[in-house]
Amino acid sequence: MTNNTDPTVQTAQGAVRGRREEDATVFLNIPYAAPPLGAARFAPPAPHAPWSGVRDATVAGPTAPQPKRDAFGDLDMSPYFGQGWVPGEDYLTVNVWTPDTTRDDRPVMVFVHGGGFVAGSTRSVLYDGTNFARDEVVLVTLNYRLGVPGFLHLPDAPDNRGLLDVIAALRWVEENIAGFGGDPSQVTLFGQSAGATIVGGVVASPQSEGLLQRAIIQSGSGLGAFTRAQANRVTQALAQALEVAPTAESFASVPDERFVEAMPQLAGIDLKVDGYFDPLIGLSAFSLVLDQQPAEAVAAGRGAGVDLLLGTTTEEGNLYLAPLGNLTPSTADDVYAAAARSHPDPDKLVRVYRSERPGASSGALRSAIMADALFGAGTRRLAEAHAQHPSSRTHVYEFAWRSQALDGELGATHTMELPFVFDRTDLPQLHGPKAVLGPTEPPTELASRVHSAWIRFARTGDPGWPQYDTTRRTSMRIADAWTQVDDPNAQVRQAWT
Repeated sequence: MTNNTDPTVQTAQGAVRGRREEDATVFLNIPYAAPPLGAARFAPPAPHAPWSGVRDATVAGPTAPQPKRDAFGDLDMSPYFGQGWVPGEDYLTVNVWTPDTTRDDRPVMVFVHGGGFVAGSTRSVLYDGTNFARDEVVLVTLNYRLGVPGFLHLPDAPDNRGLLDVIAALRWVEENIAGFGGDPSQVTLFGQSAGATIVGGVVASPQSEGLLQRAIIQSGSGLGAFTRAQANRVTQALAQALEVAPTAESFASVPDERFVEAMPQLAGIDLKVDGYFDPLIGLSAFSLVLDQQPAEAVAAGRGAGVDLLLGTTTEEGNLYLAPLGNLTPSTADDVYAAAARSHPDPDKLVRVYRSERPGASSGALRSAIMADALFGAGTRRLAEAHAQHPSSRTHVYEFAWRSQALDGELGATHTMELPFVFDRTDLPQLHGPKAVLGPTEPPTELASRVHSAWIRFARTGDPGWPQYDTTRRTSMRIADAWTQVDDPNAQVRQAWT
């Protein structure tokens, strides 16, 4: 319902009207690029056409085409993914939460959701930015192209169209965010999982220069991109499944519904090509497609002026085992198979993990190897690369608070830090024996402290602990207590180098 106090902001494309709430002023479903339709699904993002009058920005909009992904086995993931695909043409949009629109000097944080490059949206209840606005930050969330339109490698189309969408959203922020109370010279891009890998790709891209001052990479990987040869295997498999030629021109006539329906047929493709391992160990058929990994580009100097905060959770791999009942029954053969899928010397890798974790179960070892293959090794490599450049700061964390969900098996798994970062641990949907935070309440002060550290980094480049360097490799272990640790798991780090 509109009233005289509802705020209106003039953007470069037209005016938008939001709504005032108790702790924030909210604008939803603002386009930052033209609708990706037909052949345009495989083109770079284009400017959105201007509109006349005032656009209603009080109602959530459509989302990118995607499969429903509201559960992992027995684990309820609906707070992260919501209802999935909400059809509509104009889905390249941003949501904005701001304390008010009367100033233009507040730090801006821009969030890129995860979801394996195939799922996720701004409609997730978890990604509500009210508590950032409450704490004098302008929070922006964005939708980007997923799956086939976003990341399928095609010979007659640009790669990484979903990443190009994120850069287009950053350009929208640069041009418009002052009208929403934000300072375009204080922009922090942050993301989790696939979103974090995209953030790393943005930092490493020359197209993002000047668009962000800081970045936060939560459980991403600086080594998570496919080679062209790997990506081409996915393209060939999809073209065969859809009975079309493997080109953007041919795919342009295929409706989004068929792309989504074909997703299960891409599972299990062997992406070990030309000696390169699958950086996603079979969990997704889509990733960035790059000739140079983001960590390698950063080592060469890309993103040298961007402050970086990055880290992982302690038991990332549990998400891919515990909800499916595969953690406790894991065997020594499963441990070896996990090592062989991601490392050229699996025998050595298993020996190192057994040495670093004496007495650990096969399930714990399997989870740890999967975690480092997916996130840990690539996070460490990116931290090492960035810390070589004295022109900006590097900070590293490990999130170690353990959920007791799934009879205590979920632990400090992948995605666990997000409710704390958004200060949303009070959401009822996150609590219960099969919900992410489990049946017991997390410490009341932990979410406030994590949320505050992320905001402090966005304001100053310093989250509250010493910088990471290539000598001490200091990180902050975040749990009920916060502990500064120097070079944790040194043998494991060396094994993946």
